[in-house]
This record gives sequence, C-alpha cells and structure tokens, in this order.
Amino acid sequence: MMIFKTTVRVRYADTDQMKYVYNGKYFEYFEVGRTEMMREIGLPYKDIENSGFLMPVIETKITYLSPAFYDELLEIQTIVPEFPKVKVHIDHVVKSLERNKEIVKGYVELAFMNSKTMRPTRAPKFFIDAIEKFYKL
Repeated sequence: MMIFKTTVRVRYADTDQMKYVYNGKYFEYFEVGRTEMMREIGLPYKDIENSGFLMPVIETKITYLSPAFYDELLEIQTIVPEFPKVKVHIDHVVKSLERNKEIVKGYVELAFMNSKTMRPTRAPKFFIDAIEKFYKL
C-alpha cells in the first residue's frame, strides 16, 4: 500500500462566509496530495501526459467530519490501497495538524485514457514499473 503525506496552509480565499474552508476546496486539497504523491514517486502528471496518457477523474466521494479554518496547517494523507490496473483508487484523509483532528476523508478514482484516441486503456507499463515496488512483499 502506498501512503504519502503533504501539508497545505488554509488561505483566506479558501474560506466561506462562515469562516470555514469552503466544501469544494477539499477536492483541490485531494488533488494537491495526489499531484505531490505522483511527483514523489517519479510520475509527474506532465510526464504521463507527454507519454500519451490522461488520467480523468471518474468518481469521487467525500465525508465532512469537522471544519477547517483560515491559516490552519492541514496534512493531506494520500493512500493507494491496491495495485492499479485500469483505474486508480486513491483514498484521502485531511487532518488539522494543530488540533490533531480529522477534517474530511474520501476518495477519488481515476481512469487511464489514451490521449490520441480518447479511449480507456490499461495502466501504461512505465506507470506499473514506477509503483510496483510499493506493493512487493
């Protein structure tokens, strides 16, 4: 299982009239976690796209547990619980580091698509090669 962590600080622009992080921002935080995880394992999205593949989001779910506030430091945990084949399931947990409290949890599923044909495809070999070391016993 792959588990990665990154942090973000809540910007004023991320908050709503109630002074909480606006609910839609959490999907952006999920994307920050995903992007940083991919970069850390040597698969930046730019390289994937330059290799002829796209990874569209096909499903999301989020559960709101507690509000986050302006200037709070959040930890985004990004977890890939199973080896991807045709799609990648990524779990996310966002926690307040200052309050040691879970804020949201959820998941995102992405598919692989050939950028020329715009048709679904299996995970490319370079992708499999880059992540298989995290799943070897």
